[in-house]
This record gives sequence, structure tokens and C-alpha cells, in this order.
Amino acid sequence: MLGEDALEQQLAQARAALRDVGKGFTPPERTESVAEAADGRIRVTLGTDGRVSGIEIDPRVLREGSEYLADELRRAFNDALDGQTPGVDVTEPMPDLAAITSTVERLQDESLRQMRAMTQAISETMRKLQKS
Repeated sequence: MLGEDALEQQLAQARAALRDVGKGFTPPERTESVAEAADGRIRVTLGTDGRVSGIEIDPRVLREGSEYLADELRRAFNDALDGQTPGVDVTEPMPDLAAITSTVERLQDESLRQMRAMTQAISETMRKLQKS
């Protein structure tokens, strides 16, 4: 069975490792993404914040009609979104490592307090048994 000091040392090492992981992790940055449609007559640019930073439409594309324009705009936007951050699924939230670390540290501290209380109670019980 681990002694209290050994347990505290292991917990300190686990906390340090968790903090190190949090320090070394940087979420991937988005890149600017540009996509074209309608044979280059429509150009959509998404900035690094993921928002539209530019739309260029050649006036000649308006002659094709609103349905064609809507289809080509949708295609350009989707292509720009696809090109923004390859390999990163935007539907998956990034874990908050600071919050996880804080929760783990709180749980570890509470566990140590409870272990100390149980150890003290066992020691007191053993002393009482030895006196009787």
C-alpha cells in the first residue's frame, strides 16, 4: 500500500504531466481560404477567423439568372469552407485543458484530505484497541 508521501508525490507528478500537456497544445489555426466558381467569375474569400472577408462577382454572371448565381455562390462558399482547415473537424469541440487540470487538481486535493481523515480515524481506533 502506498504511503501518504508516495501518493502525494505521484499526484504531483500527474499534475505536472497534465500541465505540460496543456502548455504544449495549441489548437490548429485557420488559414485564409479562397474558392472560385462560375468559371472564375465568382470568388469567395474566408478569413482566418472563419468569416467571409470578401466576395467578388463579375457582373456578367448576373446574366445567368438568380438560380445559377445561388448555386455557384453555394459551391464557392462550400469549397472555401472545405479549404479552410483541412484535417480539422469543426463539429468536434476542443477540450478545455485548463478546466480539466483544475478539476483533476481539485479532486486530488479532496482525495488527499479524505485519505488523511481516514488514516487519522484508523490510527485513533488502533490506539483505542491497543489500550483496551
